[in-house]
Amino acid sequence: MWQEVVDKFSGLPSQRKVVELLLEMGFQVTPAGRITSGGIDIPRTQIAKKVGVDRRVVDKTVRRIQKDSELQKIFANMRSIAFLADVAPLLGLSVIVIHPRDAREKGILGAVATVMAKRGISIRQAVSDDPYLVDDPKLTIITDKKIPGWVIDEIGQIESVKGVQIHQ
Repeated sequence: MWQEVVDKFSGLPSQRKVVELLLEMGFQVTPAGRITSGGIDIPRTQIAKKVGVDRRVVDKTVRRIQKDSELQKIFANMRSIAFLADVAPLLGLSVIVIHPRDAREKGILGAVATVMAKRGISIRQAVSDDPYLVDDPKLTIITDKKIPGWVIDEIGQIESVKGVQIHQ
């Protein structure tokens, strides 16, 4: 589905950059044409600066979204989340980053969650990069306690897992 959204901007590389940022950040486009996150307005100049385009490109992208009923529905319902990966060690939590062989393969999260559940490790948060939006997608899992090395080895032996990193 994301590819279909991005494809609506094929031939418009600057607008495509804007759309990719909106999707990546989970920013909404309201019916009034405001770009928001959790009800807080995001200045179009900041979006333009982030992706390296003129503010007018952001304006055109928003208008294009407003004119397309499918895009309207998608962007009106986007939500961003509090991703704990960078603060987890400060909170006494552990971070495991799973690098899949093929992020489009089914069951990667399930296989990793099964290993952790069998070992009594609680998952506080699991965030999977969308393979259609990210060049090198990964699965990031936040746990409630330190992960023993042998559990990391066990996760690394899952067929669909290419590599595992841990941050504790």
